Amino acid sequence: MKKLTFVAAMAIAAAIFTSCGNGTPKANLKSDIDSMSYAMGVSQTQGLKEFLVERMSIDTTYMNDFIKGLNDGANAGDNKKKAAYYAGIQIGQQISNQMIVGINHEIFGEDSTKSISLKNFMAGFVAGTTGKGQKMTIEQAQSLAQAKMQEIKAKVAEEVYGPNKLAGVKFMAENAKKEGVKTLDSGVQYKVIKEGSGPMPKDTSMVKVHYEGRMIDGTVFDSSYTRGEPVSLRANQVIKGFTEALVHMPVGSTWEVYIPQELAYGEREQGKIKPFSPLIFKIELLGLGK
Repeated sequence: MKKLTFVAAMAIAAAIFTSCGNGTPKANLKSDIDSMSYAMGVSQTQGLKEFLVERMSIDTTYMNDFIKGLNDGANAGDNKKKAAYYAGIQIGQQISNQMIVGINHEIFGEDSTKSISLKNFMAGFVAGTTGKGQKMTIEQAQSLAQAKMQEIKAKVAEEVYGPNKLAGVKFMAENAKKEGVKTLDSGVQYKVIKEGSGPMPKDTSMVKVHYEGRMIDGTVFDSSYTRGEPVSLRANQVIKGFTEALVHMPVGSTWEVYIPQELAYGEREQGKIKPFSPLIFKIELLGLGK
């Protein structure tokens, strides 16, 4: 018989995870079928406790309650009413322990004092599931949720990284006054280190570049020089400020480019780069591709 792993068994029996008694049924191994049945039951528990703890956030202090639910589910058979109820229990637990936790972390980061509204989440979830009293279509809901999430994340980021934003604004204002620094209409600033004489790329052009990126405190966060070879990329597949510089650079040029935070990663955190950080790049435009 092909071995059925616990996770696969869980997927098959997801909706009937529950029992008719609090305790463990007594084994009675009188026949080969009895013994085989018992052995199969034991074999299917491989990894079960780890799955319960790590994937379902079950506290093993309450294993008796788990066993009761397990027995209820197993003895429900094809009772559709009970199966629906147990499926609701399981999905409700996933909402509480996984969905809400994940959404909160995505929006509020490490701030555990903030949370979305479980009541309103469930109101929307039930309406979307049943189709009754639904205030918007799925498409409208997805669009609204995404827009509001970005707005709220930006506000949260500004609360935490407001000083970083002010420091960036000050840096860009002071840097614009330095000798040799020029400012494009977009707000990107640059200083020519080497003037090239080749053609300028379009935003859809493939370009070959060497570059080094650093923050205003001098911390280097990325460098093709360190990796030992230039990079080929499409000019519009990088942050907006980088693209803006590329389409104004003749091939053969080397510029130092100063990108305001709104044309970099804005309120997003990207590795070492904190939200609202202006970025400085040394960009060497080596050539154009196809």
